[in-house]
Amino acid sequence: MLDMRPDCERCGADLPAARPGAFICSFECTFCAPCAEALDDRCPNCGGELMDRPTRSAKLLEDYPASAQRRHKA
Repeated sequence: MLDMRPDCERCGADLPAARPGAFICSFECTFCAPCAEALDDRCPNCGGELMDRPTRSAKLLEDYPASAQRRHKA
């Protein structure tokens, strides 16, 4: 199951699990759309392709909550 990380690792933008606009690599590194575009859709951590992260419905978020651990390092 995806971690559904709450923020962009590059700029710290909030990325709610129920909303589109997040991009992830196969290791679940997470970036917002503007940062993914600036990175040419390549993860700076592993070099993998950044893809649209699926959303998680409100009902499933109740049973399987998104991660609260933020990854952005200022």
